[in-house]
Amino acid sequence: MIGNTATSWGALSRLLHWATAGVILFLLFLGAYMGLLVEDVLEQFRLVQIHKSWGFVAFTLALIRILWRQTHRTTPALPDSMTWIERAMAHLGHLGLYAMMIIMPVSGWLMASASPLQDRFGVKNKVFDLFEMYDPFVPGNEALSDIFAEVHFLSAWALTAIIIGHAGAALWHHFIRKDDVLKRMSYGRLPKA
Repeated sequence: MIGNTATSWGALSRLLHWATAGVILFLLFLGAYMGLLVEDVLEQFRLVQIHKSWGFVAFTLALIRILWRQTHRTTPALPDSMTWIERAMAHLGHLGLYAMMIIMPVSGWLMASASPLQDRFGVKNKVFDLFEMYDPFVPGNEALSDIFAEVHFLSAWALTAIIIGHAGAALWHHFIRKDDVLKRMSYGRLPKA
């Protein structure tokens, strides 16, 4: 089933969830790799362009997820066994994930847009060399670029922490609570025989 039900996430919700997760994990690893291990400037430049393009994909997936969630409000209920604190933490965790899925790519885009390097070398913010992204700033504002770089860096750590908590909670539900929370997002809830 494409849409959500009261007992399971629909196929589109599951596809968007796992596609977004894959892209975000790729971006986090790529960001850490190019920031910590790549010293060659040309290779770093190449990886930054890849990072920007996939960041655009992550942002687009996040917007689609938000739109889908707002227009398809039926969602599986949380297990009755969860306490109000666990429910509140689940709600806050999801809000944090959605916030970071927007803050991360937007801060990266704004950082690149304001970067003096963009002006100095004529680098355009392109998505897979297919089209150029709009730049809201006149390039060459190092102070502004540094602010957005800090936001991007801190939100990467926040997103990593939230993802660990999210995955840990899903595994806890599956292996300790033995409920169907993880099953509903992995392959949907199977009908009872």
